[in-house]
Amino acid sequence: MKDTYLIIFAFLISVLSIAQTPETLPPDYIRTIEFEGSAEFSGTPIIRLGQSISIQFDDLIGDEANYYYKISHFNFDWTPSDLSQNEYMSGFDDMRIKSYKNSFNTLQIYTHYKLTIPNADTRALKVSGNYMLEIYNDQEELIFSRRFIVYENLAGIGAQIKRSRDLKYINTKQIVNFSIVTGQNLSIKNPDQTIHTLLIKNNNLQNSIYDLKPQYRMGNELIYRYDQETAFNGGNEYLYFDSKDVRGVNVHIRKFELRDIYEIYLYTDKVRANDIYTYNPDINGAFLINTVQGRDPKIEAEYTWVHFFLKNDQPLRNGEEIHIYGGFNNFTIDGSTLMTYNSESGLYEGKRLFKQGFYNYKYVLKQQDGSIDEGFISGNFYQTENQYTIVAYYRAPGARYDRVIGVGSANSKDITN
Repeated sequence: MKDTYLIIFAFLISVLSIAQTPETLPPDYIRTIEFEGSAEFSGTPIIRLGQSISIQFDDLIGDEANYYYKISHFNFDWTPSDLSQNEYMSGFDDMRIKSYKNSFNTLQIYTHYKLTIPNADTRALKVSGNYMLEIYNDQEELIFSRRFIVYENLAGIGAQIKRSRDLKYINTKQIVNFSIVTGQNLSIKNPDQTIHTLLIKNNNLQNSIYDLKPQYRMGNELIYRYDQETAFNGGNEYLYFDSKDVRGVNVHIRKFELRDIYEIYLYTDKVRANDIYTYNPDINGAFLINTVQGRDPKIEAEYTWVHFFLKNDQPLRNGEEIHIYGGFNNFTIDGSTLMTYNSESGLYEGKRLFKQGFYNYKYVLKQQDGSIDEGFISGNFYQTENQYTIVAYYRAPGARYDRVIGVGSANSKDITN
């Protein structure tokens, strides 16, 4: 019977992942997408209803191409909602992005675009929920899309990070315990059917936990005290480099070369999975564009080839790959992040185009089934500092969309047993 439940659970998870509308990844000539709300660093914005968001990106062709945007509303599981556009938005979308500038005094030319919402055309988003921002070209081809979340402050969410109660994972996993408290303006009925949740680690939607049910209720408080169901691998602190100065070495940078554009060579990294945990402050996979060679980093920062080197003594099996991983491309892997083995140096090597700035990164293993193992190279430690976000959705009986009624957060630096 237990095996049957596990099979059913796995099937439901797979159905959910298939039903979701995925983000569309940008082509190679679109770089450095910064999607920002009120948070310190860009990523997947989670904003309160009425706040603004902005998206910035570079087109390396640099020909001042026209780009247009559209906004769509989604259910909690990222399937399209039943709302018509005038129900979730005041004004219009499918409008041209009018704010752009060409790069200035850089070896790699590019055009830098910026869109802020609300604006004169898209005056307001009227309801909370999940949204998708899509960018199109002149031929109405979808270039890329990014998710964001809009919430109402109708419920309080308290959270605490704990070590696993399972001794097998006590040194490697972090558990998110949380509760949702609703006020007098929101009366929740049948929370098993009407409340949905989303748990996000370090602003990485690729590695999230969806739709946990409350274990019990105390008055107007819904309690979630799971163990393995809300468990995340602790991971390790991110590695980082700082390329804001292309005329001298900086953090973790071994040397620079000037060819067609600047080339940056990092020091060789090693496998940390079997080392003891060492605290090394990071920005949880994020990045920040910066340059000391100009006043406006958005258009004066250079693009550079960054060379990565990894010493890995663990043999890979057929179909497994090592990739560079981080918020610089929204935690996705592709050909630009692949590390290949160099038999002469005995190292895994890779290079990728980055705009000048401060970047977090780590190495991950893409397994034979396509899944990503973040701990294969870096290890998993319960002490690792991670930021967790909890999003609560509510669909009242008879309603046609999922409202986001509250957002909470917790940091594992305060982890307890």
